[in-house]
Amino acid sequence: MLWPSIRNDGDFDYITEQGFWVCFIVAAVTLVFSVFTRAFLFGVFESLFYFLAAVGVRQRNKLAAITAFAAYFLDGVVLQRFTANGFGIVRIVFLALLLANIRGIWLSSRWKTDTPAEDPIRLNQTIFDKLSDQLPPRIWPKARWVFAFFAAMEIALLLILLTTPLPPPMVQNR
Repeated sequence: MLWPSIRNDGDFDYITEQGFWVCFIVAAVTLVFSVFTRAFLFGVFESLFYFLAAVGVRQRNKLAAITAFAAYFLDGVVLQRFTANGFGIVRIVFLALLLANIRGIWLSSRWKTDTPAEDPIRLNQTIFDKLSDQLPPRIWPKARWVFAFFAAMEIALLLILLTTPLPPPMVQNR
């Protein structure tokens, strides 16, 4: 699951679907938590970023895979810096799954074939099939430009947060 062998398009399709669901879960959890915090607009922005990253990963886009991993890692570093709770077991597992996506896309780009490979048949039986198999090819051609903008903003904001000096501890007068 965390470092599968990728020998053919079926294995690769499995990896990109797994990456889609990781990014989708991160987007959904971020959106839910942002409703209960004061950072609603940032949460919506970040949720949209991770949703578009999910679509890009499912469409086998290198930029989406690398950016999703980098942003999720940097987000953990920022959380570690400000709250000391940045890297739990869930984040480490998700990072490993996102890294497996980068590896899968990189390995598949090195395959040498004489005939163009056919994409595996994408299902549309359940709502989950429609979400992970049917939606990405429909929205990615136009959404990739929006994703590129969101990716640049996400990485820039995380880097700004990392370089911002920490505020001094608050001392209460008695």
